[in-house]
Amino acid sequence: MESRPAVQLITEQLISTVVAQARESPRRRKNYNFHVSADANPQRFLNVFLEGSYLRPHRHLAPPKTESFLVLSGQIVVFIFDDQGAVVSTHLVGDGPSSAKGAPAKGIDLEAGLWHSLAAVTPVAVCYEVKPGPWDAATDKEFAPWAPEEGSAEADGYLARLLA
Repeated sequence: MESRPAVQLITEQLISTVVAQARESPRRRKNYNFHVSADANPQRFLNVFLEGSYLRPHRHLAPPKTESFLVLSGQIVVFIFDDQGAVVSTHLVGDGPSSAKGAPAKGIDLEAGLWHSLAAVTPVAVCYEVKPGPWDAATDKEFAPWAPEEGSAEADGYLARLLA
């Protein structure tokens, strides 16, 4: 088990380090865990998304898990889907200019079981994410069967259509 200090600060240096790691990742994103093990509850982490990173739509249903995101810098769009894959709502979250719909939210909280995805709409978006633990790769996410797999030939086009 990894050791972490009892007090951890979210500093520009930490964010810069995680952004640099995201730039080196083929997935164009990286997280930094504040929790020390997969068994921790809640799970707390920085999640850095670079523009162009594709996060396959998914939900947290079995076991049911809520999720909260606060955007510390940059801007993301959160997509909510129905069971057939139609986008039912989009939410602009983070820093950015006001639009006809008002200023973007600073964060978003999602109930368990919602099909969702998110994407950076700025070159870099830094989120603080919290969701219940423990984390188990086999049950953490149920990926949408109607969305392309991450890394597939269809993924970039699918993301571009969502963002259009």
